Amino acid sequence: MRPTVLSLAALFTVTVAAVAFADSPPAAPTFGDDVQFLQSHDKKPIVLSDGKAMIVISPELQGRVVTSTSGGNDGPSYGWINRELIASGEVRKHINAYGGEDRLWLGPEGGQFSIFFAPKAPFDLEHWFTPAAFDTEPFQAEVHDSPRKAYFVKDLHPTNYSGTKFDIRIRRQIELLGTAEIWADLQIDPIDGIGIVGFESKNSLVNIGKEPWKKETGLLSLWSMGMFNASPSTTVIVPIKTGPESELGIPVTSDYFGQVPPDRLKVKDDVAFFKADAKYRSKIGIGPRRAKPIFGSYDAERHVLTLIQYKLPAGETDYVNSAWKIQDNPYAGDVVNSYNDGPPPTGGKQLGQFYELETSSPAAALAPGKTITHTHRTIHFQGPADLLDKISLAALGIHVSDIPTTAAH
Repeated sequence: MRPTVLSLAALFTVTVAAVAFADSPPAAPTFGDDVQFLQSHDKKPIVLSDGKAMIVISPELQGRVVTSTSGGNDGPSYGWINRELIASGEVRKHINAYGGEDRLWLGPEGGQFSIFFAPKAPFDLEHWFTPAAFDTEPFQAEVHDSPRKAYFVKDLHPTNYSGTKFDIRIRRQIELLGTAEIWADLQIDPIDGIGIVGFESKNSLVNIGKEPWKKETGLLSLWSMGMFNASPSTTVIVPIKTGPESELGIPVTSDYFGQVPPDRLKVKDDVAFFKADAKYRSKIGIGPRRAKPIFGSYDAERHVLTLIQYKLPAGETDYVNSAWKIQDNPYAGDVVNSYNDGPPPTGGKQLGQFYELETSSPAAALAPGKTITHTHRTIHFQGPADLLDKISLAALGIHVSDIPTTAAH
């Protein structure tokens, strides 16, 4: 039996810090500040907690994990939130970048099978629109008896650039992870003196239509995206598999918005370092033959190490291509992406002071009634650099002292 839509107030108790609400927050808002902000703007926040590890989710914001903390209500808030946009109540034409550490999109963004461009539209910003189903419309929360999990569902019916219509159901499960589980899954002995919070989204895409999805008419993918607070000392770290380009492809795609300057992207044999300071609009991607199932970022000023783990199915090489053009190979896309915001090249206001860590599922060739699931996990560690170094070395193979953390690299 399908669960009924829940009354949020009946199932979840939202705990917030006893602080005064303000649309203009202090320089470093606490987790409690952010929860109160969401309450004040009717985003129906759901808080899941395990001691001082806490996350807040909003069904009104597509079931996204808005932010998290390892320090309780008075602790630091790790997610980037677009307070200005949320407080305005404005619905923007092309995209509503509300923020959040884990939101779900569907790909591809560009190309002949795009669901962001209408059939035959030019591939330019004027004709690019984020589908409302995962941009502005709420997800339905479902009744489940679990204190550390929340469940959401959404049906949508997009048509791609080539005219293929899809009938889709999205199911989304968010789980706050236990500390012991985090250490065990990383195969790292527990380290005292570190603040930890981790959560996982398990996202399923179901073909609820009557026709199979075929490569010739376009496939879709699940696309998990997290927005985090940028700083001059933040660097994205992406371990990559070594080997010849003839077999594995190029190590890093770095020309999404023009070539990333060499002082902002350093690619070594087995790792890429990407500047995440929100001062230069740029993006990188790693293909499935190069990708490893873990990457992250390090903020040397705030002493925060963030790790992303995700489902990387062995042998899968068909990933949707989101380039804004008609493509020779629409299934030669990336599995890992990182975006750094910055001023638009044509002038005007940038989206915000954030960077993104993103993962995608393989392209989904689904028969009617069939499902593909993509799992995306976010973990934050905060503490002394020498302790974070042990985690970084074990998880990423990199000493924190070897991570470039200045604007000049």
